[in-house]
Amino acid sequence: MEIEAFLSTRAGVARASALQGAGFTRTALGKAVAAGRIVRIRRGVYSLPREAGVFSLALHHNALLTCLSAAPTYRLWTLDGTGPLHLSPGHKAAPPGALSHGRCLHAHHPWLPVAGLADVLIHALRCLPELESLVMVQCAAQRGDITVEFLRRKLPGNRNARARAVLDYVIPRADSVLEVLANFHFRRAGLHVRRHVELPGVGEVDFLIEDCLVVETDGGTHLEPRQVKKDRKRNNATVIGGRLGLRYGYNDVVNHPARMVAEVLAVLELRRRGAFDAR
Repeated sequence: MEIEAFLSTRAGVARASALQGAGFTRTALGKAVAAGRIVRIRRGVYSLPREAGVFSLALHHNALLTCLSAAPTYRLWTLDGTGPLHLSPGHKAAPPGALSHGRCLHAHHPWLPVAGLADVLIHALRCLPELESLVMVQCAAQRGDITVEFLRRKLPGNRNARARAVLDYVIPRADSVLEVLANFHFRRAGLHVRRHVELPGVGEVDFLIEDCLVVETDGGTHLEPRQVKKDRKRNNATVIGGRLGLRYGYNDVVNHPARMVAEVLAVLELRRRGAFDAR
């Protein structure tokens, strides 16, 4: 394995001891640094060039990366990783253009200038739009890295009411970001939603809405020929089983959620009026 590939499995950063444990000698590390393939951001810590900038900036300002800027370190789901740098500053002021968060109250990353996971998520819940913070919390919670109850206790009072409301939409299990977002929009619309329901002849479906409409959210793998054939069979089995079915992809769920919900509501209304009854 090339050293770049190894670092990519570690969010782009690793200690020298981890690299050497993987078989990369000090000589190999030195050559990689000299060639510009990797960067030494501090003694005993190496990074891919694209990650080195933010870590070096945080170190220079005696600050910790937090909120959205710390998501890659903890391998958290995000909707959009771009935007300003999010920092919890030390005794120095945050650099121009960076978003400054409050001080960290929990142990930070053991060897990187990154806030601890608890502070990262608390800052995200207070700072980011609700869907962006929701997917980060969902990812950490379903992995078992943190609990919703812990975060709720850390967000008391009226000023944290908005942040606590986001936690109400964290679900026990989501197989993709699309499931998290679709569940949010369906529940926000007041629909009765059941997730991961096992249907005879169909298998497990993403959503069963109002006990009559199956909704599936399709990520990139659903475009693969083998999966397309499987989905087609599942669609047919859904209808044969007496239920209606809709499918939505990334663009629908992420960029056009209002249209997606409107279509679901339209199908439910048509069913209520008897449009799908036998003639």
